[in-house]
Amino acid sequence: MDNIQLLIETPPFALQLVIEGVLLGGIFALAAYGMALVWGVMNIINIVQGEWVMLGGFIAFALAQWGGVPSLFGIPVAAAALFAIGWLAYHTIIFRIVDRDLFTSILATFGLSILFQQLMNQIFGADVRTLESGLGSWYFFNSMVSISQTKVLGFVLAGVIAVVLTIFMRSSRMGQAIRATAQNARAARILGIDTDRVYAFTYGLNAAVCGAAGAIVVMAFTIHPYQGLIYTVRSFTIVVIAGLGNLPGVIASAFGLGIAEQYAGFTLGAEFQNAFVFLLLVVILVARNLKLQRRREVLR
Repeated sequence: MDNIQLLIETPPFALQLVIEGVLLGGIFALAAYGMALVWGVMNIINIVQGEWVMLGGFIAFALAQWGGVPSLFGIPVAAAALFAIGWLAYHTIIFRIVDRDLFTSILATFGLSILFQQLMNQIFGADVRTLESGLGSWYFFNSMVSISQTKVLGFVLAGVIAVVLTIFMRSSRMGQAIRATAQNARAARILGIDTDRVYAFTYGLNAAVCGAAGAIVVMAFTIHPYQGLIYTVRSFTIVVIAGLGNLPGVIASAFGLGIAEQYAGFTLGAEFQNAFVFLLLVVILVARNLKLQRRREVLR
């Protein structure tokens, strides 16, 4: 209650939480867009989503710390590396669960998430990692509001990646093939589209987007081998709220979740911030289920 009263009495604190939530939401939107892409095109709920984000962060971290590569160059390298890993994962495991039920995809990708957690733990260690960008902060309202320049840079980079993805999906032949396959895979095959190649590219593209997001996360926040689950839950929550194929909805939902998470962490305590995300997901799923039940009753 004291924290809530503090927010009411000191509006700059509330503004700080909104800014932090929006900057964080930009990262959420990238990972959620990738999940929506795989779900919409391949009908697969990708539980390994968060591990792709963490792996991209570790690759960028390794390049900067052990290879002396500038942090920003780690973003395209992490994206390229994750695309290759995602492509390989598709051709070894994921292709076997395409056109299967969602429960099978959840089990298979959950197994992949455990595998990558253990691999990251063995290769990079169990320490929390972050990259020092050397950037400072901007201060407003007598230093009551601070904006991290690193987080702003990460937000801008996430926006650039989102724009590039949008242009690619609308203008390139592969982007058009992905959209056609998402609408009707059988019709796409009849028209001569190699849907297996489209699926492989889609899954690799999702991994690449998550890898780029992870390279931004390691600069602006922190990464850990077992921290991927919360990014998976965030992505799933955003997609459930926004719906498949709704990029503006994904962005708006990501911003909303980021702000809600910041307020929950401030009012309830940082230790309950992740718990709030899980609780929110449960509430949303229950509400959606009740809504679907009402629709079935109306149809009857």
